[in-house]
Amino acid sequence: MNILHMKYAVEVANAGSLNRASEELLIAPPNLSRSIKELEADLGIMIFDRSSKGMILTRRGEEFIHYAKKILEQIDDVERAFKEPVPEKKQFSISVPRASYIADAFVNFSKLIGNEPVEIYYKETNPYRAIKNIMEVNYKLGIIRYASCYDKYFADTLTEKNLAYELVVKFHYVLIMSRDNPIAKKETIHFDDLQSFIEIAHADPFVPSIPSAIVRKEELPDNVKRRIFVFERGSQFYLLSDNPETFMWVSPVPEKILARHGLVQRECIDNRKIYKDVLIYRRNYELSDLDEKFITEVHKSIRNNF
Repeated sequence: MNILHMKYAVEVANAGSLNRASEELLIAPPNLSRSIKELEADLGIMIFDRSSKGMILTRRGEEFIHYAKKILEQIDDVERAFKEPVPEKKQFSISVPRASYIADAFVNFSKLIGNEPVEIYYKETNPYRAIKNIMEVNYKLGIIRYASCYDKYFADTLTEKNLAYELVVKFHYVLIMSRDNPIAKKETIHFDDLQSFIEIAHADPFVPSIPSAIVRKEELPDNVKRRIFVFERGSQFYLLSDNPETFMWVSPVPEKILARHGLVQRECIDNRKIYKDVLIYRRNYELSDLDEKFITEVHKSIRNNF
């Protein structure tokens, strides 16, 4: 069955006249009449009764036109779906440490994505999963955090996995706590001052090629008797805000976030351990426009907060 002949039959049925349909279709009446007869022969039915009053649908013809209209509508849907240009949906994906300065950069980045179709994936996690997301889940970027004493371990792993890497920022941890925490009122803070308070901590430190028990002991020493492990950064802020016995080691936090949660940020003069946040991505990957915008916002946040 010829789909074009089906379209002609629907047009004749709508017009009620071979001549009017031929004008609409820009086809000579004899050619249109021949096409309708060929369609009727293919189907083995009479679609139209011909008379001086025009082309009148038969009972079987009415059934056929009902189905024909549905088929032609579906063909139109297919052509619209695959012939009309579809805007390319941009994508941005990154795994990052649980860091407020990066979250602040991400908020500012979200204001720059424009009106075009886009999908954005932002995951806070540890270095192991950040690397895994690039290697196995097709994330494009990652920022990993580690103590500078582990430089060689991470450099070897990233090189082995053919990942490019570049330093984002180098820093030492500061303390954040409720403004009602007694430590907040001290002029200088030492490690010993923290022993009777509750530390809020991440429970998933990671260094490649080093047993997790060793890394955990290094990153989470025994000098604190009470420790609460929380993976989700929002809950950490609720705890710090509402429980004045708690504190947390963090990278520098934007002042507006501290103010929002009633927190203060303090230095501990005993803590000089250096950490690094490092950007990673596949060596053959070319940074997109969205990638560049996000990285720019991260560097702006660093200038404002470090």
